[in-house]
Amino acid sequence: VLLHGKDPYQLTGWTRKIIETLHEAEGEEVERFDFDGKEVDLATVLDELRSYGLIQRHKVVVLDNAADFLAGQDQRRDAMERYAANPVDSATLILRSETWRKGNLDKAIAKVGMIHQVEAPTPAVAAAWCRRRADRDFGVSFAPEAADTLVQMVGPDLGRLSTEVDKLAAAAGEGGTITRATIAELVGISREEKVWALQSLILSGRGDAVGAMFHELMDIGQQPMELMTWSVTDMLRKLHGVSRLTRQGVPAGAINKQLKLWGQSIRTFHDAAGRFEPGELSAFFDRAIRMDQHNKSGRGDPRRSLEVLTLQIADKMKRTAGSGDRRV
Repeated sequence: VLLHGKDPYQLTGWTRKIIETLHEAEGEEVERFDFDGKEVDLATVLDELRSYGLIQRHKVVVLDNAADFLAGQDQRRDAMERYAANPVDSATLILRSETWRKGNLDKAIAKVGMIHQVEAPTPAVAAAWCRRRADRDFGVSFAPEAADTLVQMVGPDLGRLSTEVDKLAAAAGEGGTITRATIAELVGISREEKVWALQSLILSGRGDAVGAMFHELMDIGQQPMELMTWSVTDMLRKLHGVSRLTRQGVPAGAINKQLKLWGQSIRTFHDAAGRFEPGELSAFFDRAIRMDQHNKSGRGDPRRSLEVLTLQIADKMKRTAGSGDRRV
């Protein structure tokens, strides 16, 4: 069996299903042996598959990081292909890996077993999963749009969502309802996560979702206006910095280090900066600074001003989506 994909929760779930199926087929418990492909050698894996214990039971050998186990090791790959062509009846080998490079081993596995790629669910699918799990396992329901709010705050990672649903269901009690207010109270995310969630949503061009997040963070989550303003100003500072430094010929790595860009934010900010004329970003950045000064002096409607600014940026991102504009 080959299971690959970047969702550990689903990899674990599929492994459990396979073992349960084997248990039902064998009529008794199966023995499980786990190995890390980054550390184990070929002989150990094959010996475990082919050896017999004092009490003969069906074995399940789980090899994690299978891609690392095979990487650059033609001898190992050839040996695994030979084993897949003639596997022992008393054992099942489960290869698990986040990444996978297709080859002849896939063809050999497909002839005698199964290959399944797990994919991260969409937000809509993840929200539906939360509702089913809460109802099935706890007898608890989600209020309208509450599951969507949870996914928006946590992301579509089923492992983390599972933990949060457990916590929320315990708070709601059997027959209870998980509301957006409950989620805002119990599902904590860090200040950095809140800032990045708002920034990434604005830069995705989803203006409707930006308005909803303002409501979630400020009205339900009771986040201060200062944090919201700083988040937008920080985003524009980074965009302006990427644009300016790129035009000056500064290497991307140096830009990322200077502006403290990391992970997913690197691609997001570089791609977004390329959709604006340099003068546009300067104007937006100056506007955000003046708006912050007005807010601190009590002039104007700070929330309305900030929402208008973010919606204009989101609209720009939406209109230039897929344009491949690289002006910086």
